[in-house]
Amino acid sequence: MRRSRHTDIPYHSLKPLLWLLFLSSLGLTLWSHWKKDQFPPPAFYDLERLIEPRQTRTLTDPFEIEAEGIRYQITPQFDYELDGVVVSLHDSDVFWDIYHTKDWQDFINIRDLCVVWGKNIASDAFRAMHYKNTTWTCWIATDNQQAAQAFTWNQLSNNHLLSHVEYVQRAIKSAEIGDQIYLRGQLAHYAHGGGFQRGTSITRNDTGNGACETIHVEDFQIVRKANTGWRLTYRLAFAATAISLLGLIGMFLFAPYRRG
Repeated sequence: MRRSRHTDIPYHSLKPLLWLLFLSSLGLTLWSHWKKDQFPPPAFYDLERLIEPRQTRTLTDPFEIEAEGIRYQITPQFDYELDGVVVSLHDSDVFWDIYHTKDWQDFINIRDLCVVWGKNIASDAFRAMHYKNTTWTCWIATDNQQAAQAFTWNQLSNNHLLSHVEYVQRAIKSAEIGDQIYLRGQLAHYAHGGGFQRGTSITRNDTGNGACETIHVEDFQIVRKANTGWRLTYRLAFAATAISLLGLIGMFLFAPYRRG
């Protein structure tokens, strides 16, 4: 007598477990996505380092660098050091930014970082503000009148960061909202033979068009990494959401259909 091997998968009990995993991990993904970009309180940061940027006379002569087959002429204006907290950012290689790579062939301005320092951190005014980076601008707004009055507007800068060195690029790209960072390089003008050129602000007191600092970065460090727990939670919850969703799709496609 032949016996058949029992190979049935318990679809009936597996399906509600997958739905439970999917819904709970989706909720945690959404919550942790919001929490991971919240600013820590002032006590989290090394306030002694969050002083005014240091801008000094440079001895660096103009030089050239190459990226994606294009030669860029870099003209340093000042040596520059900056300690700050990242409040907003923009990556130049996002698909909707048609200006940097398509129109300008600018392959060395890899990221813009909007940062604050000084009294803005110590007074906690920075956490009541809302920040957003677009292609070349950092926008700041608040509905808190007291915070707006306490905010020191010349202790904020939007920084166009230039680099063609891979390890420096990786360090710059590792910065996230809320992180305390340090960078060193030169405030610089730059251009290439296709007619593109861009200058730099050399003061923290200007506003509007041309007020951004353009920095050729030689060193970049994360001094304090913010919200590490929430960022890990987000990655794990996102992975669990994706896996459980694939499981549900697999059950829909392959689970046997039973009448009655």
